[in-house]
Amino acid sequence: MRAGTGAALTAALSTACAAPSVRTGATPPPGPSDGTGGTPPGPDSTGAAASPYRTNGTTGPGGRRVRTRVAPAPRRFPGRPAQIEHGPRDRPAVALTFHGQGDPAIARTLLAQAERAGARVTVLAVGSWLDEHPAMARRILDGGHDLGNHTQRHLTVSDMPDAEALREITDCAHRLRRLTGSIGTWFRPSRTQYATARVQRLAARAGYPHVLSYDVDSLDFTSPGATAVTRKVAGEIRNGSVVSLHFGYADTVAALPALLDDLHRRGLRAVTTTELLTP
Repeated sequence: MRAGTGAALTAALSTACAAPSVRTGATPPPGPSDGTGGTPPGPDSTGAAASPYRTNGTTGPGGRRVRTRVAPAPRRFPGRPAQIEHGPRDRPAVALTFHGQGDPAIARTLLAQAERAGARVTVLAVGSWLDEHPAMARRILDGGHDLGNHTQRHLTVSDMPDAEALREITDCAHRLRRLTGSIGTWFRPSRTQYATARVQRLAARAGYPHVLSYDVDSLDFTSPGATAVTRKVAGEIRNGSVVSLHFGYADTVAALPALLDDLHRRGLRAVTTTELLTP
């Protein structure tokens, strides 16, 4: 670990469980669509924040009505290509997207940092990570963030035969559905910025009308130091950008507060990818 990063990570982790608060003057973005053309319910009568995913009534043991929470489903965005690199360039909003893998304590810290700044992010989770840390799926959704599919084992999906590549996508989709009631709002292929046409077709077969790429790569997975991560993103981000970041790296934890401050100064709102693309 780079000198200075360890101290920053320790300090960040110590505040990860603090109650999220919104930067003064910032307005939290609305939660994601429910994937059916509607919107999630608002705060309840007590003023408590509502879950960002739909609540359906089902029949439980003994015929009793129970409430199950269903996460937003993938949706098609008319006029957008099958592979999306960025959102509209005429609105001051960006999407910070995280590859979901690694130490869950770091993941929770990054989510808490974003929430304290009034930001919402998109997490593309690896299926094997969800197998090990299933509670992270609902933690992500409960924070108002998007949750998507980043394959089951995080291997080079582009090099696999069709059957194996499809299984990588659907196995993770099955984990997501079991944990949240939905296959997730997005799919991003593992170990590549761009999906091949073949992988795009396989993703569509699995239920994902779009593949989520990005136009800004933070390179945080190379552990270049927090300053380098912040400088790289701040130097390239603009209206509509989709940024690639990662859970599991100390540099990302140390860089995120400064990056969010930079976005705030520039008037750029960090929103979910769903909100970024919704007119």
